Amino acid sequence: MASTETKTTAGAELDGVEAGLDALETTVTGRTPFRQTFVNKILPPLVGIALVLVVWQALISFKVVDDPTKLPSPGAVAGEFKDAWLQGTLLGYIWTSVSRGLLGFLFALAIGTPLGLLVARVKFVRAAIGPVLSGLQSLPSVAWVPPAVIWLGLNNSMMYAVILLGAVPSIANGLVSGIDQVPPLFLRAGRTMGATGLRGAWHIVLPAALPGYLAGLKQGWAFSWRSLMAAEIIASSPDLGIGLGALLENGRNASSMSMVFEAIILILFVGIAIDLLIFSPLERWVLRSRGLLVKG
Repeated sequence: MASTETKTTAGAELDGVEAGLDALETTVTGRTPFRQTFVNKILPPLVGIALVLVVWQALISFKVVDDPTKLPSPGAVAGEFKDAWLQGTLLGYIWTSVSRGLLGFLFALAIGTPLGLLVARVKFVRAAIGPVLSGLQSLPSVAWVPPAVIWLGLNNSMMYAVILLGAVPSIANGLVSGIDQVPPLFLRAGRTMGATGLRGAWHIVLPAALPGYLAGLKQGWAFSWRSLMAAEIIASSPDLGIGLGALLENGRNASSMSMVFEAIILILFVGIAIDLLIFSPLERWVLRSRGLLVKG
């Protein structure tokens, strides 16, 4: 009887442990209340923006900086936004740059992904061009603007060339880094199940390397955006339209700090919006698919 009771007690304890482990692995589902979302995600950036505006206005009001040619007031910058909106040019500035940036980034994605896969999987290719990719990634993207203008002229092709040269190395290196961190056990299991060649790359390598690849994509977009701004600032032309970089250069030429601040704020806004709308959801999806994000 004692033996039977001991077994029963041990079984109950094991059941309790298993239930606890199952509870830890259970994903909490359901819609997050709006109040919690507002407090955790919306309110903090609003408070940060408000603090920046308060400090900014304080510098003007208390004459810490009393030269409007060096630091315009928030009201003056708001007036630039209002004028651009009433003239119907504000959205045009944004769309000109965003459309170029996203299209150029898609081109870079189409080139950088197979290039990174090739570099990661073929030793000779890695030895031949791996160091070149790392060197190109560290090269300032603004350095490509003069040769691109000479090669292609003042047109959109030049803009896309600068974006590609800035973004492709980051995307390729991100994928290489992600593939290098794939456990060999995954590759052996894939080969055992017949996933070799392109099938193995698609079903085994790329999913396992997704975190590193996503980090490379984020860095690639950052390089794309910076490259585009450099190209628009240096190679401005009426035929290219007025993007955010050209708006920044126009403000400098006109000695209008309010226009310069308008361009800077718009450039920051687009960068933050792309991250929040595209890359943050992708990161949450990757984390959730690996059981690393239970809520949110």
